[in-house]
Amino acid sequence: MSNAAITMHGQAAVTPTALGWNFIRWGLGLFITGFLTGFVPILHYMHGAIEGDVGPLFLKNMTLWWGCPAILAELTLKTGGLGMVAIGFCYLAIIQQGASPNISSHERLAPALCAYGLIAELVCAAAGYAIFNHFWPNFYFHPVSTGKNVWLALQGVSVAVYVVGVCYAFAGIRRASGQFR
Repeated sequence: MSNAAITMHGQAAVTPTALGWNFIRWGLGLFITGFLTGFVPILHYMHGAIEGDVGPLFLKNMTLWWGCPAILAELTLKTGGLGMVAIGFCYLAIIQQGASPNISSHERLAPALCAYGLIAELVCAAAGYAIFNHFWPNFYFHPVSTGKNVWLALQGVSVAVYVVGVCYAFAGIRRASGQFR
């Protein structure tokens, strides 16, 4: 039988192998996106050095925020992507141990929730920065708490979507690995 079996309702059922590879593919892609996003701070530092804007306020924010609005997105994509790869390998390891767990509807949603949560975090970080900078000029580097708080809250919601996906996957992995006790 292929990676998908037919259920009573005519829908394709996701196998643990297909689910594992789905996590791995998305995770690697998002990890690489995070790696590429890591070049934004380098460009940002170069721009700041060229402009000569290294006054006390910039240096204070640099120590608190690492000096660049792309850092949160970069780190979230890298760690989230690697987390998805690890989840994918867990599913593949469970299959290698001979288990054939049933995949719940929550588990089917898990890779999409994780991937879309990370993508939304990147979009909120980048587009949100540009949009909020229009309403609160230079909100990131000056003490404009409203701009920073709203911007970070949007990113927090995106990360929360990722965490829900991880929790769904973890529950399925825990249930399936319970067969080996």
